Amino acid sequence: MIGALTASPVRILVVDDHCVVREGLTVLLDRNDGLQVVGSAASGEEAVRAAHRLRPDMVIMDLVLPVLSGIDATRRIISELPQTRIIALSACHTSEQVFRVLRAGAHGYVMKTSAAAELLSAIKAVIAGEQFVSPPIAALFVDGVLDTSISKSPFERLSSRERDILRHIVTGATSSAIALHLSLSRKTVDTYRSRMMLKLGVANRSELIRCALAYELPAA
Repeated sequence: MIGALTASPVRILVVDDHCVVREGLTVLLDRNDGLQVVGSAASGEEAVRAAHRLRPDMVIMDLVLPVLSGIDATRRIISELPQTRIIALSACHTSEQVFRVLRAGAHGYVMKTSAAAELLSAIKAVIAGEQFVSPPIAALFVDGVLDTSISKSPFERLSSRERDILRHIVTGATSSAIALHLSLSRKTVDTYRSRMMLKLGVANRSELIRCALAYELPAA
């Protein structure tokens, strides 16, 4: 039980740009003995301000945020409030993403597709002074250390055509509109999208877009 690890409740700040996610995380965490959500934020800038105001023990940090990214917010909070522990929560799990956020000072990395129990396990591990990463991305580590020899940009795995299609997807264009613009069939566009999702380790179109925004998709 988490409560047994500390003399007082672990005070948590929840950061995500989606209200429904913030509310869901708050309900999940508050119903667990030893955890207390003391506030929430919807952007990176709000997260930094809230961290200074509330002085939480831990921050659950989404990485794709408006104004200031979750990685930059993590870096600022750790720099200014070094006792604060941060667990990144992301839909994207490529090597660069993990490396950047851990290098920024995060103590854990949990995939949004994981079960709620995994986030609780991460909190328990980080409270105990350990580092936690979701099992699906454990292969990125060698003897407990992130293998930084892996390509730094996940988009290097994409062909120029795939990057071109992804840019159109990020703008909100439909498969039919992209097909018309690029003189391709809709089926071909859908095939490219599925291939990109596999390469980037995301499960759906929404996560694909968030991943592209998180990495600032480079030019072809």
